[in-house]
Amino acid sequence: MGALVNVGGISAGKDTMAFVKTSPISYPLPAIQRVSFASEFPSSPFEELAKLPQGFPEFVDKPMAWKGHQFADETEYIYTLNTFEINELECALGTFKVLGLDGDLVSPTNFQLPTLGPKLRILRHDIYNGKGFGVIRGLCPQRYSVEDLTILYLGLQSYIANQIGRQDEKGNMLVHIVADNSTKLSAGHHRHSKQPITFHNEESGDIISWLTRSTAISGGNCIISPAYTVYNILAARRPDIIHTLALDDWPFAMPRFQRRSLLFYHEGNLILNFGRVPLVGNDANPRPQFLPNVNWRQSESLEAIDAIAESVRLGIATKPGDIHFVNNLAIMHRREGFIDGEVPEEKRHLVRTRLRDEQFGWKLPDCLEQQWSVAFNNAGPTVWHLEPMPTGYFPLRTQCN
Repeated sequence: MGALVNVGGISAGKDTMAFVKTSPISYPLPAIQRVSFASEFPSSPFEELAKLPQGFPEFVDKPMAWKGHQFADETEYIYTLNTFEINELECALGTFKVLGLDGDLVSPTNFQLPTLGPKLRILRHDIYNGKGFGVIRGLCPQRYSVEDLTILYLGLQSYIANQIGRQDEKGNMLVHIVADNSTKLSAGHHRHSKQPITFHNEESGDIISWLTRSTAISGGNCIISPAYTVYNILAARRPDIIHTLALDDWPFAMPRFQRRSLLFYHEGNLILNFGRVPLVGNDANPRPQFLPNVNWRQSESLEAIDAIAESVRLGIATKPGDIHFVNNLAIMHRREGFIDGEVPEEKRHLVRTRLRDEQFGWKLPDCLEQQWSVAFNNAGPTVWHLEPMPTGYFPLRTQCN
């Protein structure tokens, strides 16, 4: 490894913190370390990359460009159901069950919420066009059977988005995120490890939703961070990294090999879609040796995203029954490490879905549209496992999340 260098006014020292003025907000800019491989340094000067890629804005002034400390009052993003609204949900559940329909057919038409429904529609707008996330709190998982709890979850989220996507080639619609050390693969996999994971987006879905059925005795909280704020900081001080992120040469290994960009400015929306594991691998999903590796510019860019995202993050202390909704196109998420207890109620258990709303959904660049089409078209198989299943039911080798 070569020496660390200072480029664009960003110190390479770990303990330094520069401040960037990007009107109207002043952001703390964490130190970004450059890994310097002398043989790979281009001969052209960095001044050639001092401007942003064509079409990219100098500053994104939208509600999704937030910083975590702005949400000191959790009621700004957590809506707690009152007794009347819980009764309304249970009434809708009873009415739906009388119809004798399968749970995947639940919709606002047959799961009517005259009081809560309009509030959920406001949340949908906020997820797509506001701050990009929200939490519904107040359900008690122990109060319901697994089947009823799942219908409540699906019925409630049908007001947020009208499509649920497949999460792998087997057609799994519900993914259970639980600790599992039964095999080396599962123990090291993002989905089943107890270790912290880095910021990422899911491979498909406008919105990522998860129902917390139970929490660990320690840790496991959700951490989110806005891609818009990360972009504004980099655009102001490191536009060369924006160039790198926007290039279509990133070598993704999963769920299939493709070269594409991480960052897009498409139809007026900034879109970030990435994950470290498809690009560099890990113990559970080692990178095939025959595939190209990320170059030094790409490696530095990943470090920059992580460093800045961590500096503006928002941590959400999750409770049983919480239902999270996160804009997967503009908000990154990760998980803290955690420790499970001995009884089921003390073991972390999330149920995840990937959603898209046909009315509010953003237009996607072609390279993402293909993955979304596979997830949300009506031609493929669908499987609904209400409980965690053995590893063979979920293709962990091709799915990193």
